[in-house]
Amino acid sequence: MLEEQKFNTVDIYVPVKRRRTLDPKTVEEIAESMIEEGQRTPIRVRADGKRYVLVEGLHRLEACKLLGEKTINGLLVQARRH
Repeated sequence: MLEEQKFNTVDIYVPVKRRRTLDPKTVEEIAESMIEEGQRTPIRVRADGKRYVLVEGLHRLEACKLLGEKTINGLLVQARRH
């Protein structure tokens, strides 16, 4: 079973292809939800040297950055590179 961890937002790399799917309105909605309820669902990242690559949770990551958060809850997974 995967254990939830805290990751520094600056250490998470978002692939360009994934970044193109970003919807600013969704980021704002998630940020508002996080203010009221906190982060309910962890993001998923995979290790890549000294950084982490985002696998799932782009809008949650961007919402945390919008709120000025330095860390985010996530799960470290084993994922193949695309």
